[in-house]
Amino acid sequence: MRQAIDFIQANCVRDISMSDIASAINVTPRAVQYMFRRHLDTTPMAYLRRVRLDRAHRDLLAADPAHDTVSAIATRWGFAHTGRFSQVYRAEFGESPSVTLHG
Repeated sequence: MRQAIDFIQANCVRDISMSDIASAINVTPRAVQYMFRRHLDTTPMAYLRRVRLDRAHRDLLAADPAHDTVSAIATRWGFAHTGRFSQVYRAEFGESPSVTLHG
């Protein structure tokens, strides 16, 4: 489990799949799903999305609104659709990403 989490943390900026996670820790994709469901009550891909969302949140807090955009930060962390990113972000953090960016 720890290896899977470490792999996701280290590779969250890349486009990784369930198979990539499973290969990295030498188990089947089904075993990865089972571990995450049993120990974290989530799926590996939901965990990856959460890690990316946390990283985007951190970047928005540290960004310079004069030079950085919500769209660029969302794209950096694998959120291709800015509107969907805003919905997920608001649900998680209670405010829109632009509010976080502009402080």
